[in-house]
Amino acid sequence: MPCPELQPGMIEIAVDRAAINPSDLIPVTGAYRNRTVLPFVPGFEGTGTISRVAPDVTGFKPGDRVLPLGASGLWQAVLQRPAEWCFAVPADLSAEQAATAYINPMTTLRLISALQDHFGGVSSLAGVRIGVTAAGSAIGKMLLKTLTAQGADVTAIVRNESTASRLPALPGLRTLLTGQKPADQDRRFDAVADAVGGETGGSLLRHNLSAGGAFLQYGALSGMPIAQSVLLARPDVRFSFLWLRTFVHSAGREALTHALAECFDGLREGPLASEIAATYPLSRLADALKHQNAPDRRGKVLIDPRC
Repeated sequence: MPCPELQPGMIEIAVDRAAINPSDLIPVTGAYRNRTVLPFVPGFEGTGTISRVAPDVTGFKPGDRVLPLGASGLWQAVLQRPAEWCFAVPADLSAEQAATAYINPMTTLRLISALQDHFGGVSSLAGVRIGVTAAGSAIGKMLLKTLTAQGADVTAIVRNESTASRLPALPGLRTLLTGQKPADQDRRFDAVADAVGGETGGSLLRHNLSAGGAFLQYGALSGMPIAQSVLLARPDVRFSFLWLRTFVHSAGREALTHALAECFDGLREGPLASEIAATYPLSRLADALKHQNAPDRRGKVLIDPRC
C-alpha cells in the first residue's frame, strides 16, 4: 500500500515509544465526546524517528528524533504531524527518557513557576511551606524532589502509611496522612499543589492554607470537584487551575522549546526522571492498559508500536 502523501508543512514519524497517561484514557471512556473526532487514536506523549518530510519543511530531516506535541495519536506505528508541533530530542536521551519527557515534567515545572510567581516572582521557594497531595504519584514525586532542592518546607500528603513508605528519602520531608478522615487542621501551608480535589482538597483549602496562600489544582483524582462553598469561604487565598494543555496551545514555539530544554535537564539530573514499570508491544495493548490500572503499579507503562 503506498504511503499517504505528505501535505505541505507535514512530517511523517515512525513512533519508537509512547507513554500511557490518565489523560489518554479519558476520551476512551466516552468522556469529552463532543470534542473527540472519530476515528480517534489515543496517545498524547511519545517519541519517534522522522521517516519523511514534506518538500517545504526545513529544520528536520529523515532520521531525526522528535517529540510531537499538541495532539493525540501516538498509540500507532506511524503518524503525520505538522513540523511546527515537533521538537528535537537530544542525542543523549534514550527513547524511554524522551517518551516521558513531556507531560509530567512540564506539568511539574509549570506548577513550580506558578508558585514562584505567586510569591513575588522569586527564583527560589526556600522556606515556603508547601503541601503536595497525591505525593506518591509520578508528578507528586517530581514536585517533592524539585521543591526540596529549592529549599522549600515540603509536606507529602498521602492516604496511608503504605504510600508514605514508598516516598523518596528527602532531607526535611514531612508527611501528612489523610486516610478516610480530614487532614490535620493544625498543619499550616503557604501553598498547596493539589491533584485530588473533592473532600481532601476542600479540607486542605478550608482549614490548612494560610491567608494569602496559593492553592493550585492540576487534577481531580477523587473524581469530585472542590465544593463551591469551600471556595467561597476562602476569599483570602488564591485558587487557580493549571491545565498543561492551555500553556502548550498558547505559549508559542520559542517558549515550548525553552520549556522542553528544562524538562530534558531535569531528566538528566534526576528530579524529573520517570521510573519505567514495563514496556509492551502495541499488539499487547490490552495487557498494557491492565497494568496501567493495577493498584500496585510502580512507574510508567510504555508502548512500543514497532511490534
